[in-house]
Order: sequence, then C-alpha cells, then structure tokens
Amino acid sequence: MLDDTLKAQLAAYLERVMLPFEMVASLGDDDNSRQMRELLATIQSLRSDKISLRTDGDDARKPSFTLQRSGTATQLRFAGLPLGHEFTSLVLALLWTGGHPPKVDADLIEQIRALQPGEGSDFNFEVYMSLSCHNCPDVVQALSLMAILNPRVKTTVIEGGAYQDEVNAREIMAVPMVFLNGQVFGSGRMSVEEIVAKLDTGAAARDAAKLSAKAPYDVLIVGGGPAGAAAAVYAARKGIRTGIAAERFGGQTNDTLAIENYISVLETDGPKFAAALEAQTRAYDVDIMNLQRADRLVPASEPGGLIEVQLANGGVLQSKTVILSTGARWRNVNVPGEAEYRNKGVAYCPHCDGPLFKGKDVAVIGGGNSGIEAAIDLAGVVRHVTVIEFMPELKADAVLVKKLHSLPNVTVHTNAQTTEITGAQGKVNGLRYKDRATGVEHLVELEGVFVQIGLVPNTEWLKGTLELTKFGEIVIDAKGQTSLPGVFAAGDCTTVPFKQIVIAAGDGAKAALSAFDHLIRTPAAEAVPA
Repeated sequence: MLDDTLKAQLAAYLERVMLPFEMVASLGDDDNSRQMRELLATIQSLRSDKISLRTDGDDARKPSFTLQRSGTATQLRFAGLPLGHEFTSLVLALLWTGGHPPKVDADLIEQIRALQPGEGSDFNFEVYMSLSCHNCPDVVQALSLMAILNPRVKTTVIEGGAYQDEVNAREIMAVPMVFLNGQVFGSGRMSVEEIVAKLDTGAAARDAAKLSAKAPYDVLIVGGGPAGAAAAVYAARKGIRTGIAAERFGGQTNDTLAIENYISVLETDGPKFAAALEAQTRAYDVDIMNLQRADRLVPASEPGGLIEVQLANGGVLQSKTVILSTGARWRNVNVPGEAEYRNKGVAYCPHCDGPLFKGKDVAVIGGGNSGIEAAIDLAGVVRHVTVIEFMPELKADAVLVKKLHSLPNVTVHTNAQTTEITGAQGKVNGLRYKDRATGVEHLVELEGVFVQIGLVPNTEWLKGTLELTKFGEIVIDAKGQTSLPGVFAAGDCTTVPFKQIVIAAGDGAKAALSAFDHLIRTPAAEAVPA
C-alpha cells in the first residue's frame, strides 16, 4: 500500500513517538478492510516497540480503527482509509497520540484540556470527509488533536466514499461536515481555535478584554490573505510595531486547489500556500490575532491621532495607520433555493464536494475560468454536468472551452439566466433557467448545483466610513491610500484590476511602504493635558 519511499519517510516520523499506544481495528471481509489491515500492519512494524496492533475490534463501522494511548481514556477513530489529503492527518494523529507535542499555542492546549461537557456526557464528534477535499484536513486534524488532549472529547473521522449509506441517510452533500452528539455542529473549513471557541462560551469575552488591553500599533493590518501577509512582513521589516487581525489567515487561498502562476513557485496548493504565508509572517515581530472579524472602523479624530478598529467580539484595537486587506468571497447567485439548499445540493467547492455527487447529475453556474474548470473537474466524477452561463458566450480561456466541449457528458447553455434552484425533502432536485433570447423557461433535473460566478469584496462593514465603488470595492490611489488619511488598502477588496494572488501580495507590500512613508511624514498628535 505504501511504497518504499513513503515507508522510509513514515519511519523517520514515527521515531518521534515517545509514549506507547495501540491501534485497534474493526475489520470485515471486504477489500477496504484488507487494505486497512495492511496499512496498520505496516505502521506497527515501523515502530513495534511503541505501537501495538489488535484486530479484534467490534465497532459497527467496518473497516475502522482507533488510536488509544496506554493507560488513558483517549479515543480517536478513523472509519475508512485515511489516505489522499488525509494521510498527513493520520501521521499527525500517530505522533500526537505517541506524545509528540503539537505545534499549537500552550494557552490553546490548556483551553482544550479544560473543556467540560454536561454532567454524565462527552463531546462525541463525527466528521465526514472526502479524500480529495483540501478543506477537510484542517477540521480532521483539529478534532483529532482535541480527542487526544481531552478524554471527554471523542472523535470519529469518516471517509464518505466508504460509508455512502451514512452519507445518503444523513443527507450530507458537502464536506467537511461535523456532527456533535448526533446534531449538525458545522460545515466547511474550521480551525481548532474556531471549534474550541464554539464550545467555550466564555472565550469571546476573555479574548475581547485581552485585545482591548493591547498597546497601539504603528501599522495594523485587517485581513490575513496574500495582501495582508505581505503588508505585515514589509511593515515589520521597518522595525515598527505591527499587528495583523485576520478572520482566517490565508484568505481565499485556503479554498484554492492548484496554484501554478505565483512567480518563483512552480506549483503548490492553496492550503500549503496559506500555511507558508502565516509561517513567514510569524518569522517576524508581528502580533498575529487570528479568528478576528472587524466590525467597524473609527477614523482618527485629528491628524496623527489613533485610528480604531472595533472587532465583532467587542474588542478594540488602536493604530496610527491601518491597512485594509479583507479580500473577497464567493458571489451568491441570489435566486430562490440557493440559501435554503446550501450544503444540501448547493455547493461552492467542486474539489471538496464533487466526490459526493459521484454518478449524479449536477450543474455549474458560471462560464468563466473557475466555472469551466469546475465543470471539467466534475465531469470526471459525476454522470452529467450542465453549464449555465448568463452571457451569450463562455468567458473562460479558449483552451478550457476547447477541453470542455470535448467531454461527452457536458451540456452548455449560454445566454441563460438561472431563476431558481428547486428541491424536495430538504435537498436539491433541479434548476430553472430562462433563455434570455426567447424568454422561455426550462427545468433541468439534477441533484447538485455548483455556483462559480466570481467574488464580492468583504467591505460591508466599511459602508459610510470611506469611499467605496458601487460594487463595494475600496477606492485607492496609486499608493494604496484610501479616502481616509492614514488608512490604506490592498488586494481583492480594492479597485485594483485583475484579482490575482501575485497582484494582491505586491499591493500589500506597496500599502505597507506607503503607511511607513505616512508615519514618518505625519507629526504625532499633541498629548492632551491631564
């Protein structure tokens, strides 16, 4: 199952296992069980002095296996083979169970250990994932770590392809999907900090007080995508006090599969790129405040005064200059049924959720590069793809359009306006569109709709504070200056043309240099006499 190179790499990692633990497998007579037995036997052979293997498990899910540290009540179960994107999750789970310390802040570790469910109960998590999902590992690893650190947290990681009956019974149409004690807890990418915050109800107030007590910054960046990370690095290199408040470090790159056009990086994927952004930022003297959503911007009351950024949790940060790099998000098609059937057939990530529609009929709304790439990707998994494009012709690159038209299971409708996403019994069953030339409406019967129609800037919280275009983009000049003195902006939330990673990073660096230039040219506000 594992080639010699991978075995050698795994053996090197397993040398870090310090505490004994056992793997207990529940196996059947199927091929997946045979593969799981082979995988676990290989792992055990590579560190037989610390890792033991039993195959007498009696769990109802077969194949599955638990990792349990000797002498503890910790339990983490993998149902199905954790390969593909999840092989890293398996390796980390093995290391953490074996006592290797996770790369997590000590305060967060203590917060996880202190979590207590109600009397006589546990936090029983089930997380459904697919092996091709690049959003799933973050959630799988977060819940795995929590189960290893806290015996009151039980986690089962379920590979949806191996347990299709469960997926269908629970009407799971998007991954990762997390259940807590049998009820839906959340879907989509979540970090361990986000999960813990949902369980620890007092965390927000404590966090707000801690943030409000921070000293003012010279430069405060709001947003942690490529623009924000570049701005933080460039500002910190000037030796000035730099902070960055990010709702999700890495921004949109977390949801990008392949990145092949960032100069000097031949090829990478979005999550790796996002992790590299954060790692480089942390290498400098930057105060990183993750999971922080800005709620209001308060301009300085006088030249050289402090600008305030009020956060959703009630915290307030102050700075002499601010760089806004809040990025953008997927645009909704805004038709009846979209919100109602989100994650019940309406999806936005074909790489994550495509495998859940294997053998089914789906539609892709959008004929730009992202839409056509999604249609090509899905065509290899689903039974049939219908592409709906509003304009008279597809807007994607010619090479993508040519590839699309070569596929036998794709139908394209141009000059078509989506009017409704229909459903029954809680899930999608069709899509209505209107032929814009004739006005005739059509219904396409299907089970999934992937929306790929571009981006909308994350600037609603800035309305009435500084100048925005009618599309919500922050108006900036050649130096990244906004309509407010001392407030700069960069990246996809601005009027800069061509929303690309490399452009956002360059604009972030430019905004930081502009902010520094503003600082050295602006006299400090006079202190008010006591």
